Amino acid sequence: MQSGLGTGWWTYIKYDDKRDRPQLSGELLRRVWQYARPYRWKILGLLATIFVITGLSLIPPLLLRDLIDNAITNRNPERINLLAIGMIGVPLLSAAIGFWQRYISATIGESLIADLRNGLYHHMSQMSLRFFTHSKTGELMSRLNTDVVGAQRAVTGTFINIVTNFVSVAATLIIMFSLEWRLTLLSIAIVPFFVAPTRKVGQKLRLIRRQSMELNAKMNSLMQETLNIDGALLVKLFGRQSKESQNFRERSSDVAEIGVRSAMVGRWFFMGLGLISAVGTTLVFWLGGHMVLHGVFTVGTIVAFGAYLTQLYGPLSSISNAHVEFATSMVSFERVFEILDIPIEIKDTPGAITLSSVQGKVTFRDVSFSFTDNDNSYPGLVGLDTDRNEFIRNQPETPIMVKPSRKMALENVSFTIEPGELAALVGPSGAGKTTISYLLPRLYDPAEGAILLDDKELHGISQQSLAKAIGMVTQETYLFNDTLKANLLYAKPDATDQEIKAACHAANIHTFIKSLPDGYKTIVGARGYRLSGGERQRIAIARVILKNPRILVLDEATSSLDSQSEALIQEALQRIMKGRTSLVIAHRLSTILNADLILVLDQGRIVEQAHRREAGSAHEQLLSNDGLYATLYHTQFGD
Repeated sequence: MQSGLGTGWWTYIKYDDKRDRPQLSGELLRRVWQYARPYRWKILGLLATIFVITGLSLIPPLLLRDLIDNAITNRNPERINLLAIGMIGVPLLSAAIGFWQRYISATIGESLIADLRNGLYHHMSQMSLRFFTHSKTGELMSRLNTDVVGAQRAVTGTFINIVTNFVSVAATLIIMFSLEWRLTLLSIAIVPFFVAPTRKVGQKLRLIRRQSMELNAKMNSLMQETLNIDGALLVKLFGRQSKESQNFRERSSDVAEIGVRSAMVGRWFFMGLGLISAVGTTLVFWLGGHMVLHGVFTVGTIVAFGAYLTQLYGPLSSISNAHVEFATSMVSFERVFEILDIPIEIKDTPGAITLSSVQGKVTFRDVSFSFTDNDNSYPGLVGLDTDRNEFIRNQPETPIMVKPSRKMALENVSFTIEPGELAALVGPSGAGKTTISYLLPRLYDPAEGAILLDDKELHGISQQSLAKAIGMVTQETYLFNDTLKANLLYAKPDATDQEIKAACHAANIHTFIKSLPDGYKTIVGARGYRLSGGERQRIAIARVILKNPRILVLDEATSSLDSQSEALIQEALQRIMKGRTSLVIAHRLSTILNADLILVLDQGRIVEQAHRREAGSAHEQLLSNDGLYATLYHTQFGD
């Protein structure tokens, strides 16, 4: 059992596996307060408006009492006029303060949303590539949108309502006791009838709300996966439009169904509360009426008392369930913290250095890596599983760890590339070539061994400095749905137009761009799909040239391109590799022949390697060994 899971997100909310009843922890409330604390003065102002508005709401029944018992009885028109002005003035003043209250509440709420979104986005952006391969983008988007808004409502909605209810009940009871203590005791005698059903329904509504969030996340995930350009293309190519529409209808229906359940549970609940309130009001008027007949108090008093009853029972029912209601509202914060609690796997170590200059020497020293390693270092990823609740209820205190089978992507890999050299990675599919290309820019960290740049271990170099030193062109070129210029400037935001054009000239793409009606202001479309594969690759190369890194990591993606695009890209690659340390996943014989170092991988190990010597090229040395390299060469290129 790994202790890491014991400090995960479920330490903030404890569950009763029979009733799924939440127990709020001080740690959760402390974390929520950290987000609300910057707005504490505005929150105090908000509370002040609550007290004022509550006080004003208690005045109309007293004015009504005075109207009946004094103004009308004594036939005093001046007093009637004053009371009429008061009955108009109090709601107007309350509305004005309510307007100000809404402004403060909206300011706090929107600021809180921004803070939570910024924190979530920043945290996600710091995660390693492993995090994104284990998560569904649609569910992450749900955390950034739906859950963040829900968390804001917990502070500016539920919390404010709870405070308002407490203040309202306390103030109303004080006034009612001052009017007639016996009727007040009768009024609160039926409170226990509110408590039992309120708690029961509150627990059910909380479970429904969590299920609703999860169903919405599943629906969002399906939309994100099938409505982006890659997903839409796949759906069309396999003719799955009808099936995906059916899948969406099912998930949409689930969302609608649970919405109906939530509405009906609440409706039956409030219907019951209404009946209980009616019984209480009837008893008060029955007893109060007899007391009026016996001259115990006036007609105005019982009328005012009846008005106060409506201000008492509603807040009382909410207060009886305040704990469950507040815990329910915290569901959104739970889901936000699930992501924030996921540890950052790859981060700068204390004292990480910034490279002032890079020579370009790359060393792998007994490096081993597995994509299944550290899967359990993300306890919060359990929170992205749509079956998470079932797992929690079945294992409320002792989560079970399932250790996946360990398959090494790399095992004891060692090599050195000297500054300015070209190293070619060769091997069958799945040999570990791409894994090496991911480890060098530290998209992953090795499980064992060390990777060095200029004899300094990567984890001792700041990630910003490392990113500046290394440029990477992958097979799958990603472009933002923006202009060509904006995509190029992503590599160097302060680049001049002359530098951009020079980089595009070097990448053999400037002439094409100038031929477009909008030139560098042309919108490339989602993922750059308005451009051909070769054009996207040359844009990617121009972007790397603009970045001007000392080390290049290239996955030559020319096998599926036409001969003209391939020739242009190869020419551009040869130009940018000159004088730089280059690590290339080689698909072309020309790259292999020009390599200073050839590394032959198979099943995660380097099975052959050769370095250029005076006596002959690395290629010729490996051919003479008649090993895997020779087999691959004869298979791909023939004799």
